Amino acid sequence: MVRFAPTPSADLSIESLRIALFNYMYAIQTKDSMVVRIEDRDKKQNIEGKDQDILDMLNLFGISYTQLYYQSQNFKYHLQFASTLLDTKKAFICFCSEKELEIKREKAKSEGKTYCYDGTCEHLSSEEILNNPKPFVIRMKKPEVAISFTDTIQGKISLEPDVVDAFVMMQADKYPTYNFACACDDMLQGISYIIRSEDHLFDTPRQEFIRKSLGYDQEIQYAHVPSILNDEGQKMSAFDDTSSVKWLLDQGFMPEAILNYLILLSHPTPCEIFTLQEAITWFDLKAISKAPARFDIEKLRLINREHIKRIPDMELSKRIGYACDNIGKLAKLFTEEVSTTRAIKQKVDAIFAKKSFHAAFEKESKLLQELILQAPYFEKFDEFQTYLIEKSGIKGEPFFKPLRFWLSGADNSPELVLLYPLIKTYLKEIVR
Repeated sequence: MVRFAPTPSADLSIESLRIALFNYMYAIQTKDSMVVRIEDRDKKQNIEGKDQDILDMLNLFGISYTQLYYQSQNFKYHLQFASTLLDTKKAFICFCSEKELEIKREKAKSEGKTYCYDGTCEHLSSEEILNNPKPFVIRMKKPEVAISFTDTIQGKISLEPDVVDAFVMMQADKYPTYNFACACDDMLQGISYIIRSEDHLFDTPRQEFIRKSLGYDQEIQYAHVPSILNDEGQKMSAFDDTSSVKWLLDQGFMPEAILNYLILLSHPTPCEIFTLQEAITWFDLKAISKAPARFDIEKLRLINREHIKRIPDMELSKRIGYACDNIGKLAKLFTEEVSTTRAIKQKVDAIFAKKSFHAAFEKESKLLQELILQAPYFEKFDEFQTYLIEKSGIKGEPFFKPLRFWLSGADNSPELVLLYPLIKTYLKEIVR
């Protein structure tokens, strides 16, 4: 069983979408179950409705799952596990305040040392604990040996006891920390393969330590996926527009193209343009590069253009707000100029928008409008054009510029001989 574990505190990021995608692809390949676990542990950070937004986004991208959990449903189990660790002396109550700890951190820093918890509260007697009215946290006891695991992408990882340290597992408000909740939930849900961001690489030894301390011996495999960098070579943040999946969709990048690009970013592929179903046949976690990948929006534009060309005409028409095969074909003509459905929609909308007379050729524009509105139906553009020239007596630029403007809503457009067959049934609506 694999899992995707987003927090309902922000829009789905491009990195999170990639993690969900890789989990889904692996689950399909191995016929395993995929859990979506909404990590709503931090009530102060949760945004109402954001969990549903994330689930809707997964659905839009065709990423399905077999089970849905909310982390808060497991809080009672987290408390029980914390109690077990206290009873078995593998954890202890700590009354050290944040101010006291900060003083010790600063002292270690000034001495050029790495701060480790000094064990102040580790050996308190039962009486000292019962008679202390101060708020407290629960800490895991520092491990006695290094904690190691092997990662499919990153190789062997090991953390020495001082690096793992006596970390906090339950906060003063009685809610679990990220590492404790995550370790318990993966154990409760029987997760066998954890595919997540490399940001969590050094959380893994702590989570392994928690489960082993609870007597859990089922092996869990890991694959920590490298980060995505922005165009400046820095790790993506919420301040980067391209880090937001919603922003990319609003700009007119299609889900198929985004998924294509996310796989292409860090995985060798047999071809550049492919569907998700095609990728599932050759995707391999072991083939993912260790190196971070830089997000190149221009590359995404090229991929998006190719996917626009691939989808059925009616489907493309619907995505830009119409429902006609010819409008889909018309939309594809504009891929020579633009590469997103948003930009294409603007081009197509301009064709059907109400127009003023061409500024440079107002008289000619008015005459051509009248003639087009009265013209009989012509199957071919050459016949239509000949009719207008004969009836108007206009030739050259004063003819072609206003005509192009009436038919396309712009001074520049695809060739009218290509445009006309796709809009000829709408001429009376267009020329208004």
